[in-house]
Amino acid sequence: MSSIAPSRQILVTSALPYANGSIHLGHMLEYIQTDIWVRFQKLRGHQAIYVCADDAHGSAIMLRAEKEGITSEQLIDNVKLEHSTDFADFLVDFDNFHSTHSEENRELSSMIYERLKDAGHISTRSVTQYFDPEKQMFLADRFIKGTCPKCSAEDQYGDNCEKCGATYEPTELKDPRSAISGATPVLKDSKHFFFRLQDFSDMLKQWTRSGTLQEAVANKIAEWLDSGLHEWDISRDAPYFGFEIPGEPGKYFYVWLDAPIGYMASFKNLCARRPELSFDAFWQADSTAELYHFIGKDIVNFHTLFWPAMLEGAGFRKPTAVAVHGYLTVNGQKMSKSRGTFIKARTYLDHLSPEYLRYYYAAKLGRGVEDLDLNLEDFVQKVNSDLVGKVVNIASRCAGFIHKGNAGVMVDTNPAPELTAAFLAGAPLIADAYEKRDFSRAMREIMGLADKANAWIADKAPWSLNKQEGKQDEVQAICSLGINLFRQLVIFLKPVLPHLAADAEAFLNVTPLHWTDHETLLTNHQLNAFKPLMARIEPAKIEAMIDASKEDLAAAADSAPAPAGNGELTKEPLEAEIKFDAFAAVDLRVALIEKAEFVEGADKLLRLSLDIGDAKRNVFSGIKSAYPDPSKLEGRHTLYVANLAPRKMKFGVSEGMVLAAGPGGEEIFLLSPDEGAKPGQRVK
Repeated sequence: MSSIAPSRQILVTSALPYANGSIHLGHMLEYIQTDIWVRFQKLRGHQAIYVCADDAHGSAIMLRAEKEGITSEQLIDNVKLEHSTDFADFLVDFDNFHSTHSEENRELSSMIYERLKDAGHISTRSVTQYFDPEKQMFLADRFIKGTCPKCSAEDQYGDNCEKCGATYEPTELKDPRSAISGATPVLKDSKHFFFRLQDFSDMLKQWTRSGTLQEAVANKIAEWLDSGLHEWDISRDAPYFGFEIPGEPGKYFYVWLDAPIGYMASFKNLCARRPELSFDAFWQADSTAELYHFIGKDIVNFHTLFWPAMLEGAGFRKPTAVAVHGYLTVNGQKMSKSRGTFIKARTYLDHLSPEYLRYYYAAKLGRGVEDLDLNLEDFVQKVNSDLVGKVVNIASRCAGFIHKGNAGVMVDTNPAPELTAAFLAGAPLIADAYEKRDFSRAMREIMGLADKANAWIADKAPWSLNKQEGKQDEVQAICSLGINLFRQLVIFLKPVLPHLAADAEAFLNVTPLHWTDHETLLTNHQLNAFKPLMARIEPAKIEAMIDASKEDLAAAADSAPAPAGNGELTKEPLEAEIKFDAFAAVDLRVALIEKAEFVEGADKLLRLSLDIGDAKRNVFSGIKSAYPDPSKLEGRHTLYVANLAPRKMKFGVSEGMVLAAGPGGEEIFLLSPDEGAKPGQRVK
C-alpha cells in the first residue's frame, strides 16, 4: 500500500433505523450499499468513517414500551442490541453505531435549537389538536379513528378515508376516538414551536442544484421549493419520549429534529474514543472534509430541505452529497408477509450467507433512485454463476496443479501479458464505477474480466496439458497466472465480499490486500492449502427461508396484543347488503392509467389520470402505501366505476373510482382486466 497520507477525509452515514422493530431486507439494501462504498474508499487508502445510530425517540416507542411493560430506555437498549448484531452479521462495518438517546445528541440538539432561535429562525403559535383525556396526551392523526365524514365508513384514520379516498381534518371525523385508549378525544390548545424553513429558500434552491443530489431528486425537491416553503412544527407535548426543549417544561423536540443531529452525535461519540479525529474538522462551516448521507427516497424532504437548512442556520457545514436509493421489491412485488417475502435480516442469516445478498444488491444497484427487485430465482442463478462459476472457479481450477506440480509455489512468468494488461486497464473503470456508486457497472466490469480469465484458462486447458509429456512448465505458468488473475478479481470485489477476500488472502498467503496491489503480480510465491471458498446456493434454502418468514408472521399474529381499551380483538364490521339491481347499475369500464403521481400533502393518495375511451378522467385513490413508485402504474389497465358522482376533495375533484383489493397497507392490489381489454370497454 502507498505510504502517502490519505488524500481525502470522508464521513459517511446511513439513515438511522427506527428503534421500534426488526431490520428486514429492505432496510439492508441501504446499509449494504453504504458499507460497500465506505469499504472501497478505505481500500483506496482514504480516511473514510462510517457512523450510524438507532433513531430512538417518539410516541411510537413510548407506547410500545408501555405495552411491553418496560421503560422506553429498556426497549431501545434491547432493539439496539438486535440491530447491532444483525448489521455485524451482514458484515456492515460501522466505525460507530450509537443512539439518538444520548448525551451527545441532547447537547447538540439544544445547541442547534438555541442558535436557530437566537438568529430568529424559531417562531411559536397556538395549535388546536385532539387530546386523549384518559392517556393525557395529544394525538397525532394516526392515533385518531372515527367515521368518515364523506362516506360514513367506520374505523378510518384522522386524515384520510381508506374506503372512499377522501381527505379531511381530524376534527371533521364523526364519532372520533383515540386509537390508543378508545376514549373520546377533546379539542385542546397548545403552544408549538416552528422552524422557519422559508428563511432558507434561496440557499436551498442553490444547494439542491449544485450537484449534491441526483437530478431526479433535485427535480422533485424543486416542486417543494417552487410551491413555497412553510414553517415546520418541531415540538411535541408531554408525555413524549425525547429531549425536552431548553427552558420549555413539558415541550419536547419532535423526533425528526434530533434524528439527523444523531449523525453528528454518533461522530462526536467516536471522536471521544479516537483522539486523532476532530469533530470540528468535519463539521465546521469551512470544513474541507467530505460528508455523504445515504438514504431512501421516502425521507428525501427531511434530508434535502430541513436538514441542510438547520445546519446552515446553526453555522455548521452542509452535506457534500445525499445519495438516494429506491425501495426493495421481491419477485416484482412489494414485500409481503403472507407470501413470506417480508424477510427479516435474521431470518435470511439463518439460511444463507450474507455475501450472497451483498453481491446481488451490488449487481443491481445503479446511481439512480429506481426500485431494486430481489428476484429469488435470478438471485440463485446469478450468485451461483458469477461468484461460484466464474470467480471462485478460477482458484479451484488452478490451485491443485500448483500444489501437486510445484509444491504450491507460483512460478515467475507471464504467459498472457495481453490478459494482465486488460485487467490493469479495467481497474480505473471499476474504481470510477465504485466512486460514482454505480455498483452494477462495477460488477459488470469485474465479471467481464472473470469471463476473459476463464475463457483463456479453458482455451489453454491445463488439465489436458498436464497429461502430456514435457508440458509441466506450461501448466505451472498457466495456473500461476490464473491465481494472479483470481487475486486481482478478489481485490476488485473486496468492498462487496469481505469474507471471501479474507479467506482468499489466507489461501494466497498474503497480508490484507489493498487497491494498489492489483498493479503487481505474485511471483515465486508460496500458496497455502486451498479450501472451498464459496458454496452454491441450493434452492431448498430459499424455500426454507420463505417458509420461515411465513412462520415468523404466524408467530407474530399469535402473540399480538389486544388493542388497548377494550381487552379483546375488534371484529371487522360487515358491510351493508345491497340489492342486485343496485349492483347491476354500476357502470364498470376498462381504464388506461396514463399518469400516476403523488399528491403533495396527502399521506395515502395517488392522483391517476385515466383514459376511458371516449373521455379522460382524474381520480384520487388511496393506494399510495402499495405503490411507492407510482410511475410503474403508468400504461397499465384497471377497472373504473364511471357513473360514481364526482367528489370535491381537498386536493381537487375525483371523477369516479378505480377498483383495488387487499387487507390494506402494502398489500393493496389494483384490479386489472384480462389481456386484450381496451380503454372504455364495459365490464359485465
